[in-house]
Amino acid sequence: MKKFRLLIEYDGSSYHGWQVQKDALTVQGILEDRVQRLTKASTRVLGASRTDAGVHAFGQVACFAAEIRHDTQVIHRALNATLPSDIRVLHVSDADMSFNPRNDAGKKSYLYFIANEKKSSVFLQKYTTLVRQPLDIQSIMQSSQFLLGEHDFASFMGTGSGIKDSVRTVYALTIEQLDQIEFMSVSLRGNFIRIRMEANGFLRHMVRNIVGTFIRVGRGMMPPEMMKDILEAKDRNLAGETAPPNGLFLERIVY
Repeated sequence: MKKFRLLIEYDGSSYHGWQVQKDALTVQGILEDRVQRLTKASTRVLGASRTDAGVHAFGQVACFAAEIRHDTQVIHRALNATLPSDIRVLHVSDADMSFNPRNDAGKKSYLYFIANEKKSSVFLQKYTTLVRQPLDIQSIMQSSQFLLGEHDFASFMGTGSGIKDSVRTVYALTIEQLDQIEFMSVSLRGNFIRIRMEANGFLRHMVRNIVGTFIRVGRGMMPPEMMKDILEAKDRNLAGETAPPNGLFLERIVY
């Protein structure tokens, strides 16, 4: 028996998230099907992050164990030969049998892209969230500082989550304003906001709920200081709406 570690990127637009679901197309389901074709056995593919429906990934990490003689290069080529064009295995490496991509992760980072303009390029609609009302980026940056460090993020946890411990540590949170995004060697000009968050772990919908609250702050619907009150209240009803999934990317996972 050997275990293999996979580094994967995917466009989540056509999928109901990472995790296998009955009667739904998921990234994990597709990968398990292709791995099982290769191994000729019922093989589970475990992922580091259960991204939501419509969320994308630059650096998802997964693993599987199987009784096969193929080396990592053969596995890499074989999987990409059968995967759909919106899922790609970037790298395959040997892993220790004790490796668990979810439990062993030290840090995870996510990116979120907002197009803050009346209309955005058609080529970015699947990868940015359009907010037509002007956003005050300085207010958003001010509010973000209250989220740094170790806190109970229950106010930003999606309903229906079975997680009992909602304490997480946010190591870094940056807000950047961009006037262009590079796409296919073309610079698409506009008014964009890029949010990057790095933490030791994330709750269900945590990034999207924080972004939804940022949008409220940016629109002047709440003062930046209220972010501290929302965090301390541990009440999901006080935070902003869940931001759409299409602007969210799993950036990388550090072990």
